[in-house]
Amino acid sequence: MSEQFEPGEIARSGYMDADDWDDRYRSTDLVWGAAPNEWVVEQTAALPPGRALDVGAGEGADALYLATRAWTVTAWDFSRVGLDKAATIASRAPRTVRARLHWTLGDVTLDPVPDPPFDLVVWAFLHPAPAARDATLARVCEALVPGGLLVLTVHERLDSHPGLHTFGATAVSTALPNDMVVEHVEWRNSDAHHGSGVDLALRARRRHD
Repeated sequence: MSEQFEPGEIARSGYMDADDWDDRYRSTDLVWGAAPNEWVVEQTAALPPGRALDVGAGEGADALYLATRAWTVTAWDFSRVGLDKAATIASRAPRTVRARLHWTLGDVTLDPVPDPPFDLVVWAFLHPAPAARDATLARVCEALVPGGLLVLTVHERLDSHPGLHTFGATAVSTALPNDMVVEHVEWRNSDAHHGSGVDLALRARRRHD
């Protein structure tokens, strides 16, 4: 089960790949930089705030961005070190912002979605193995309220990491529940933090009926 922790108290995940991510987050100041993802900013800037789930939150840049705009955010990841760094960075924000952030340790491919439902799910550069990916994507979409939004960006091709489980629009569309409607799809060049490649950027909404 997922658990919530304060800065400095985030317990270790038992999932086999969490150790590797802990080591990676430990190895440098910020793996992904301090700025939120551009696609997330573009797609949420005009939305009224509500409850958001940041899936695979890492160092928390997207979660912190949303919290500064009055969203209540559950930032979910299996790396203790990544979430601990995120909580430390967020500790410099105003108290009202910090109060909206819930750093939640858990394996998104195995654990129940924490505290649903949500108005927004952010899925930014989370690349589970294909065997787990479809069920995980479907499960987090099912945690959306009717009318809730999925904002997703992933690597469709990443030249610098040929072993990464990349996926594209067809795979996403196949995995989405039947009540999710894709509203927009586009492709972008990967940014400097990720290396050369092509990213898929997609927005989908859960139907009201």
